[in-house]
Formats: sequence, structure tokens, C-alpha cells
Amino acid sequence: MSKNLKHDWSDSKIIDDVEFQEEDANQFKKLLKRKEESSNEGSVASMSAGQILKGRIVEITKDFVVIDVGLKSEGLVPINEFSEPGEIVLGIEAEVYLDQTEGEDGQIVLSREKARRQRQWEHISTNCNEGSIVKGKVIRKVKGGLMVDIGMEAFLPGSQIDNKRIKNLDEYIGHTYEFKILKINSERKNIVVSRRELLEEERISRKAELLGNINEGEVRTGVVKNITDFGVFLDLDGIDGLLHITDMTWKRIKHPSEMVAMGQELEVVILHVDKEKGRVALGMKQKENNPWEEIEKRYPIGTKVHGKIVNLVPYGAFIEIEPGIEGLIHVSEMSWVKNVTDPNEIVKKGDEVEAIVLSIQKEEGKISLGIKQTEKNPWDDVEKKYPIGSSVQAEIRNLTNYGAFVELEPGIDGLIHISDLSWIKKVSHPSEVLKKGDKVESVVLSVDKESKKITLGVKQLSDNPWESIEKTMPVGTLVTGTVSKITAFGAFVELPNGIEALVHVTELSDQPFGKVEEVVNKGDEITAKVIKLDPEHKKIALSIKEHLIDKNKCNRDDIVVGASKPKAPSKKKKKDAEEEETSQEG
Repeated sequence: MSKNLKHDWSDSKIIDDVEFQEEDANQFKKLLKRKEESSNEGSVASMSAGQILKGRIVEITKDFVVIDVGLKSEGLVPINEFSEPGEIVLGIEAEVYLDQTEGEDGQIVLSREKARRQRQWEHISTNCNEGSIVKGKVIRKVKGGLMVDIGMEAFLPGSQIDNKRIKNLDEYIGHTYEFKILKINSERKNIVVSRRELLEEERISRKAELLGNINEGEVRTGVVKNITDFGVFLDLDGIDGLLHITDMTWKRIKHPSEMVAMGQELEVVILHVDKEKGRVALGMKQKENNPWEEIEKRYPIGTKVHGKIVNLVPYGAFIEIEPGIEGLIHVSEMSWVKNVTDPNEIVKKGDEVEAIVLSIQKEEGKISLGIKQTEKNPWDDVEKKYPIGSSVQAEIRNLTNYGAFVELEPGIDGLIHISDLSWIKKVSHPSEVLKKGDKVESVVLSVDKESKKITLGVKQLSDNPWESIEKTMPVGTLVTGTVSKITAFGAFVELPNGIEALVHVTELSDQPFGKVEEVVNKGDEITAKVIKLDPEHKKIALSIKEHLIDKNKCNRDDIVVGASKPKAPSKKKKKDAEEEETSQEG
């Protein structure tokens, strides 16, 4: 051993005065170890794992710090357990945790980190309560949240990280924040903290402060944080305000997204502050002059205006007549002659049109306009052009179940109702008589200018045969016709004048029969006697039986007369008989 190496066994210190060889150092360590073993046998026995000891740094290597705690051996502490560079200096004291009195290699096991955490736990349990504020650093992500180093590890649940929606937990790792202690579990030595509660308290405090300082009429700057169908929510540096869609612009918009985007910064006017409910109403259009002021002077009713179609809706079209001023042209005000159901039939978006101001509702921000008023109403002269009783000829434009529409002139239609097609024929559908595209002559029956309706009739071109039926075909008259239809209750017969008459089943024959077809069939020509007339309901009842009875009676009379030689009839009687026979045949 080198002569220059000195020992001070009284205080267990090693004084290096000069450099010494490696073999000298090794020999010295062996001597020191034997000395420590003999002097600390009692001390080790009194020590137990879990205690915090004070020791001195005696050696520093690349990965470890050697610490002498006055026991039988020195302990090795990983160098990364020293958080500050100033903590690793030869000769200074350091607190360590006695993890094991003897490790696998026979040395004691020490931990600087566990000592620090133990001291921090003691400090927290002594000086902090649930609700205390501590500062900590987010160190890693775990299931359900994050771990925070507040001197010891504390759990930060995911729901307590922030007061806004979190997209990525990794963005918090490595950052230092203040936290509120929610729960301390002394038995398990764990702590649950919250950052959200501090943020909420700060937000509420700031909101109360802002509500106390904000005033109606002020202009403030806010950031768009949410867009809905009815408006936009802005963050006014800690307090939310609603910018309703009706207060965004003097123009008409369908959705707020037409004007603003998420994250956009807007300058707004404070319209109303409800300090009790913490609500703030905002406006953007109020920064500009209201274009609706004195609107009646600029656009009096009847004024012709010019503008562009900016929007089409099912019930009409909106036209912008100046910036911020839009008027509605309702579909009913688009044409005098067309029944417009879709504004696209008349105008397109972007069209430049002229219109007439019909009405103004300033308070509601509405102007009603009309396009058809720029032209003459063709219905104004319709009563003069188509007087009742006049005959017109027009093309059939459309057929419906209830009649036929004819075009008298472009935009002016007339209706021939199904009941006005024929005096005598029962028409089920106008297609039985008329065809689309054909030209038909008719008579004007009525004109309703207000409702834009003209009623026409075809049957009115000829006389109504039912009005004179009692003269032309009195009861008792013999008539000849063709069977047009067979039914269970009788047979319908079409007469030469087109009128249809009924022969009831009881009036078909003077002889017994089973079915109607045993007596007559469709298409048969029959002679029958008129037994009843009902002009009001357009009904004629015929009887074949009556005719046959009369005919048979005449034949029997002829036979009786022939049995005894009759006298020669006088000229007058002969003439009367001829007239009666002629009348019966007719």
C-alpha cells in the first residue's frame, strides 16, 4: 500500500492527499469493508426495510451513485433517481429509502426516488387536504386517464382533465399544471386529482367578472365555438354569447354557416345581458344601418322595382331589390292566366326581373311583390270577349273525370262539364264524346272573372228534347226503338230521337216467361206503348204488354164483327178508323 495514503479511523473518513495505484485502492476498500462490518453489526441489526436514512455520496459512476449510510456496506442508487444535477456531488448528504437490508449481492438496497416520494406523501398527508391545490407534471397515459407527478404519482381521471372535449390525451403529457386534490386514500397511499374543477372555477369566476363589466351596446370580439340551425355561439373571453340567425345580417339566409365558420373571430354588438341566467345576446347586423328605415318612402305601394332572383322556395321567389332588402313574389302573383305551383315555371335563380310593390310589413322585414301586375290582366275584358250565350269554337286541351278543358286563348281556359255534353245520353266520361286535340263548338254558360272560371256547354247548341216530350210523345203513343241494354228488371230501348226508355220486366209480355232474354234481346227492334213520362227526371216508361193487349183486342173485335154480315160503314166511320190505325202505327 502506498505510504502517502492516510487513514482516519476515528471518524471513518478517507483523506486522499496523493494519487495512489489501483491495487492500493482495492486493498484499502477491503480493509474499510472489514472495519465497517465489525463496527456496524449492531447498527444493521437495528435497521429495517422501509426506513429513510441519511447518507453521504462517496462515489459517482456512469449509472450509479454510491452512498454511505453508516451500515455494513454502501448502497448503489441509480443515477436517474436524482432529478437535479446539483444533487449529485461527492461528499454531500442525501436522503435515501432503505429498500432491502441485503440484496442478492449482499449489499443493502437503497432508493433515492422512494425516499423523495415518502417525504412527499408525508408532506401531503400532513399539509394537504381534499380540495387543496398542488402543482404537478403529467408523466404518462394509463387506462382511464393520466398519471401526474405531484411529488408522488397521482391519478387524473379522463373526465377531470379538461372542461372541453379532448381529442388526444398525448398532448397533455410532459406539461405542468395546477390540480385540485379530489381524494386522498391513506391506506393505499394514492391520490386522485382534477384539473377540470380548477378550470370550471376559473371560468365561473371569469364569467361573473365579465357579466359584471359587460354592457349593452358595447362592441366585443368573440370566437365561433358552435354553429346551430338557429344561430352561432361565441366565446367572449370566457363567457358564451348567442348570435341568433336573425341578428347576423339584414339579408335573408338559410343557415348561419353561409356567413361564419368554426374558430372564426367576429366583432359583435352586445344586444342584451341577462346577469341572473348568465346569458348574452349578440348581433352583427346592428353594426350597420338598418336598410328597412324609411322603406315606405323609397318603395311606395305600386312602385315598379328591378332586382335579381336570389332564392326560390316552394311558395315563391325572393328578389333582392337592394343590399339587405329582399321581397317575395308569391306563386299566386306570378301569372294572370297560369295556375303556378312551382316558381321554376316562371323564373330561375339569377334572373333579372321587374315587379310591382304590393305591400310592405316594415316591422317583420317583409315586402310582397308581383310580376303579373307588370302586364295587363286578360281577365279584365273576358266578359266582353265571351258574353253569356255566345258560341265559341276551341281546342280540347285536357280531359278529366268531371269534364273537358278547352283553350279559348293563351291563358284563358273554359270548362265543359260532363253534365253539359248531352241532353239525352248519360255520359260516364268525357272521352266517350270528346277527344283531346279536337276542336269543339260550345256555348258560354257563365263567366266568373274573380275566380277566373268560364263554363261552357255543348248540349246547349240544340233544343232540349225533354222540354217538348209531352207534346211529341204523349202517354199512349206507340213508339219503335232498338233494345240497347238488358237488365234483371227489364230492357232499355233507344228511341229514334236518341232518348232512352225503359220497358220494365212486368211490361215485357202479356204471356208468362222466365227470363228477360226469352222475350227480347239486345239489338231487337220492338214496338211499345208510352205509359209514363217524367221530363223532370228524364225518364220514359214503355210497355210491350199494353201494345200486345191493344193489338189482340183489335183482332178479336175484327173476328166478332165478321161473324154476321156487317153493314157497310159510312164514309165518316171509315175515315175515323183509318186515322186511328195510322195513329197507332205512328
